[in-house]
Amino acid sequence: MRNIKLVYQYDGSDFFGFQRQPDRRTVQGELESGLYKIIRERVNLISSGRTDRGVHAVEQVSNFVTDSKIPAERLVYALDNITPKDIKILKVEDVEMEFHSRFSAKTRAYEFILTPERSVFETRYLTEVKGKIHVDKLYDIMKVFLGSHNFDGFRMTDCGGKNPVREIFEIRCYEKADHKIGIYIKGNAFLKTQIRIMVGSSLAIYFNERPCDYLLKKLENPDPKGEKIVIDGSGLYLYEINY
Repeated sequence: MRNIKLVYQYDGSDFFGFQRQPDRRTVQGELESGLYKIIRERVNLISSGRTDRGVHAVEQVSNFVTDSKIPAERLVYALDNITPKDIKILKVEDVEMEFHSRFSAKTRAYEFILTPERSVFETRYLTEVKGKIHVDKLYDIMKVFLGSHNFDGFRMTDCGGKNPVREIFEIRCYEKADHKIGIYIKGNAFLKTQIRIMVGSSLAIYFNERPCDYLLKKLENPDPKGEKIVIDGSGLYLYEINY
């Protein structure tokens, strides 16, 4: 019995999210299908997290248990060749049986890329906002998220996570090329659609659509059935996983 770790990237544009779904094209489904063709075993892919529909990954990590004797160095090429072009296998390696892509992860980080105007060629990869953003002002709004909080008010009602408490270690807002804005958020873990709701809610304050204390009140009085301002996830990227 072996425990195999995968590191890979994907363009989430044409997937119905990450998690396996019947009759839907998903990242997990494509990878498990590809692995079956190679090792002739049905595996259950364990992953660091699940991205929403249309969200991308610069780095995603998964693992699976197998009886296959195919060396890891052969698996990386075989799996990369058999999976579709919107998935790129970066690394395959044998790890200890105790390794668990989800529970062993210490931190996860996302990058959101925003733009005041996107071309037709950028529609799948950037999130368009209403106007120019000053990064210092946006950070002043978002810094309230730092630390440990109950994020019940910042997740979808169908989120399966039992514990709504998450810790945010780092938030950075910065300018990128061509008037684009990057938002980097690192935490111990995230709830379903949490990042999109955090950013959407922060931008509502920035553009004077919600009062300045909107985020603070939602954190102090967490309501899973309350308002959720969900921003388009085209510019959202799972950026890095640390173990």
